Amino acid sequence: MNDAVAAPEFPADLAWLNLRDPLRMAQLRGRVCALAFVNLGSAWCQQRLADLGHLRARHRDRLQVVVVHVPRFDAERDAKRSAHRVDLQQYDFPVAHDGDWTAWQHFGLDAWPTVLLIDGDGQVRERIVGENGIRDLDARIGMLVEALTPQALAGDPIRLRRDSDSALPLRFPAGLAVSGDLLYVADCGHHRVLECDARGRLLRQFGSGSAGFIDGPMELAALTRPHGLCLAGGALYVADTGNHAVRRIDLRSGDVFTVCGAGRPGDTMAGSLADPRAVVLDQPRAVVLSGDRLYVATAGDNRIWQLDLGQARIAPLCGSGALGIRDGVGEAAAFAEPVALACVQHTLYVCDAAGSAIRSVHLPTGRVATLVGGGPWQFGALDGARDDAQLQAPQALALNPESPVLWIADSGNDTLRQLRLGGGALSTVALPQRLHGPAALAVANGQVWIADTDAHAVLRLDPTIGALRHVPVGE
Repeated sequence: MNDAVAAPEFPADLAWLNLRDPLRMAQLRGRVCALAFVNLGSAWCQQRLADLGHLRARHRDRLQVVVVHVPRFDAERDAKRSAHRVDLQQYDFPVAHDGDWTAWQHFGLDAWPTVLLIDGDGQVRERIVGENGIRDLDARIGMLVEALTPQALAGDPIRLRRDSDSALPLRFPAGLAVSGDLLYVADCGHHRVLECDARGRLLRQFGSGSAGFIDGPMELAALTRPHGLCLAGGALYVADTGNHAVRRIDLRSGDVFTVCGAGRPGDTMAGSLADPRAVVLDQPRAVVLSGDRLYVATAGDNRIWQLDLGQARIAPLCGSGALGIRDGVGEAAAFAEPVALACVQHTLYVCDAAGSAIRSVHLPTGRVATLVGGGPWQFGALDGARDDAQLQAPQALALNPESPVLWIADSGNDTLRQLRLGGGALSTVALPQRLHGPAALAVANGQVWIADTDAHAVLRLDPTIGALRHVPVGE
């Protein structure tokens, strides 16, 4: 923006999620401040915050980042849910919860992510809308940083409140896979994948437990916020979301390999997988194998990619890249943050989180159809016929191998839903207890396994009698 204006004060009703006392604009004087208005559940916003985290580390005490979360879904108006997102991501800057959109209106915003750059005198110098790359953002911040004087940096740093739950045996489980008597869990908050028996007893750990991007033996390898899992023969494929990569765990040796991914987001290009680290992905959240093809849902670019493991090549399957709910063939279709996949025969099922929708893809033709969901701004908790039924920010799905039923983790409603395939209706499954942001499902041996993510737990449901039991993973 050309004309600088004084940054207004933060509204008094903001809930600061990781500060003991409310933040005031006066505390930001003397430093450049990047004030980011985001939705913490948005893949695009998460990448913008990752960019700001890198720049914060680079500029150190000359740059202060402040984040204001603005809800999109009704469920996101709950400050506790927002606090879970902050806890998982471990942001190193103050985060506020704007549950009633007060700050959003106060600062006159109309889109997220929006970053306001405020100079050391408290003047708003730039308004950057959208995700336009870290280099451009760094250049704009750099100009303001250069204008700072040494005297301006005399203020005290802002102290964050650290409410760590790192000692928990599980921290935000976000992926599940079951094979026989073995249970695999993507322990997202601890940056590792666990192999357990059916009772939850820990057998092996893949990944050191520290965030990183390292191949090799299971105790030395490193992952970053892993999500979706897929078992195939003697291998476990992992959507290593924080590394923007797909990893493969050899279950015989325990060694971890990179199938593709460069450790950073980017525009994926079709071509060879000969050099796995040369292929960039954008926030892969789910993987599923069918034949010799591995399908990958990338929430960052709203696409489904196919990896031909036999030919060692990657190509787009469907999705234009634009965020939306649009049916069509191949790149004519649009997804809204695909986060989960399930496959049977020639059909791929996709869970669209931002679209509150369930989609299907006919693999031979690439034709995408919407089973449930009307668009990114249509969500709710309605059961019934597909045209009327509604979900709210679903995060996972799983196929029942014994009947034509698709199980859905309706995270925004904290419920488990069922969609009967072949034109059937959507229904809510009666459970003896409330779920807490469920983000992964697996169905095997007549049981439904649920990652009760925000409760840091794994549950097992027996659908025949409605019994729901806690599985003490690693306890």
